[in-house]
Amino acid sequence: MRKVGAPLGVLIALGVVVGLIVIGMTALNPVGTAIGFVLSSIAMVVVVLAYLWLDRWEPEPPRLLILAFLWGASVAVVIAGILQVVAEAAFNPGDSGSVSTVTLVVGAPLTEEAAKGLFLLVMLTGRRRNELNSLTDCLVYAGLVGAGFAWLEDILYIGSGDTVGDSLLTAAMRLIMAPFAHSLFTTAFGIGVWFALQRRGAGAKAGCILLGYAGAVLLHGLWNGSSMLGVGAYLAVYVLWMVPIFALAVALAVHSRRREQRVVAAKLPGMVTAGLLTPNEATWLGSIKARKAAIGQAARIGGRPAAASVKKFAAQVVELAFVRDRIDRGFGDERVHALLTEETYAVYGARAAAPALQALSGFRVSDASARRR
Repeated sequence: MRKVGAPLGVLIALGVVVGLIVIGMTALNPVGTAIGFVLSSIAMVVVVLAYLWLDRWEPEPPRLLILAFLWGASVAVVIAGILQVVAEAAFNPGDSGSVSTVTLVVGAPLTEEAAKGLFLLVMLTGRRRNELNSLTDCLVYAGLVGAGFAWLEDILYIGSGDTVGDSLLTAAMRLIMAPFAHSLFTTAFGIGVWFALQRRGAGAKAGCILLGYAGAVLLHGLWNGSSMLGVGAYLAVYVLWMVPIFALAVALAVHSRRREQRVVAAKLPGMVTAGLLTPNEATWLGSIKARKAAIGQAARIGGRPAAASVKKFAAQVVELAFVRDRIDRGFGDERVHALLTEETYAVYGARAAAPALQALSGFRVSDASARRR
C-alpha cells in the first residue's frame, strides 16, 4: 500500500504548538482551563470516534487523520486568531478591548472557516489528493479539523468563566448541545471540495469550493448571530435549523459510506476476471461484516500477524477499486492510470505478504452469518 501521510516532524511541531497554547491558558486560569480541558477532551473523543466509525470502510492513513485534528487545534486557531485581530481593528477601531457584533457574526465565520477549510485545499495537492476517493473521505477530514478547532476553542471559552459555575454552564451549552457544531460547519466546505473533484474545469472547481465555503460561513454566522439575540432566538435556530441540518449531514454521511461499499462490490467481479482475486475472496471483500469476520478467522488461524496481513490486503483491494471507479467515471488521466498500475502491483504485493489467504480459501460469507446468529 502506498505511503501517504504527514511527516512525523510536522505532527510533532503542531503538537508542540497545541501544548504551548494550552499551557498559556492554564497560566491565566488554572482551574477553569483544567475543567475545560477534561470536559472538552471527553466530548471530542466522542466526536472523533464517530468519524472513525464513518471511516471504517476505507480507513484513511492515521497520520493524515492526526494531522487534520492538530491542524484544527493549532494552525486554524492561530490563523483565525490573527485574521480576527485584523478584522476587529478594521470593523471596530475605536474600541480594542471588546469584540464587535460584526466581528462575531461576520468576521469570525469568515476567518475560522477559511482557516479550517485550508486543510482540505492542502489535501488537494500532491499524492494526498489520491486519498480523497469519496465524499466520505472529505467529510471525515473536514469533521476532524472541526473537532480539533472545537476542542481548543471549548477549552478557551470554558476556562474563561469567572466561576466554576460559569465554566460548567458554558460547558453544558457547548459540549452537550453542540459538540459537532464546528465539524458541521466545515462539512459544508468538505462537500464543496468533493463536488470540485467531480468537475473538470478550473472555474467549475473553484465555484464548488467557494459555494462550500459560503455554506460553512452561513451556518457559522447564523449560529453565532442567534446567540446574540436572546435565549428564544438561540433555541429556535438550534431546533429549527441546526438540528435538521445536522440530521441531513448524518444521513448524507451514512449514504456516502453505503455508496463506498457499492462501488467496491461492483469492481470485485472485474478483479476476479483479471486474476487479482479468487471467486471466494470476492464473497467476503464486499461487506464490512464479512471482511471483519474473515480477518477474525485469519487471527484464529495465524494470530495477529495473519489478521494484519489480511486486513492490509483487503484495504489495498478497496484502494484499487476506487481508482478503477475513477477511471470508469471518466476521470482517468495519465496520472490516474499510473496510479492504477501502482495499486494493482500493490494488491499482488499484499497478497504475497498474506499467506493466511490460502487458509481462508474455504471461508464463505455464510460462515460469518452463521456465527452472528
